[in-house]
Amino acid sequence: MNAAQRRECILTRLNSAGAPLSASTLAAELGVSRQIVVGDVALLRAGGAQIDATPRGYQLHPAEKGYTGILACVHCTQEEMRRELYTVVDQGGTVVDVAVENSLYGEIRATLNLCNRYDVDNFIRQAADAPESLLSRMTGGVHLHTLRCPDKDTFARIRDALEQQGLLYRKE
Repeated sequence: MNAAQRRECILTRLNSAGAPLSASTLAAELGVSRQIVVGDVALLRAGGAQIDATPRGYQLHPAEKGYTGILACVHCTQEEMRRELYTVVDQGGTVVDVAVENSLYGEIRATLNLCNRYDVDNFIRQAADAPESLLSRMTGGVHLHTLRCPDKDTFARIRDALEQQGLLYRKE
């Protein structure tokens, strides 16, 4: 299999996968190194493929459905983070990503795609293992989340629930 065929195979696998696929998994299936897969994915992205890199692996960017909005949130503890994320998924939303502002780099964004408590629990576990990696630590807990919801009413319900819990950022 040549490089072009391998990249086509990666796209086919990502398209048929029901969950993110790690570079190691794809490498084992294709009989190449993980670094080759990472390079292939970079070339596919440069060519316009909508591939997201998540903490659990690569996935094709989902088609936009429903309503997408951004909320500014703030929390300082892991328990507050859990409550924030549970609130979103329990109300029917998906936490698409997290972003923070940085004086040197501008906006730094990381894909999350958390859509249920199982996803949130896995993310919380990873965060507990590497708390210094949380982007919100760079900004005193202030961060943005892009949320995908079935409709605007769901987004409003999530916003209201987060506000009631004191998890929305409000500039004084």
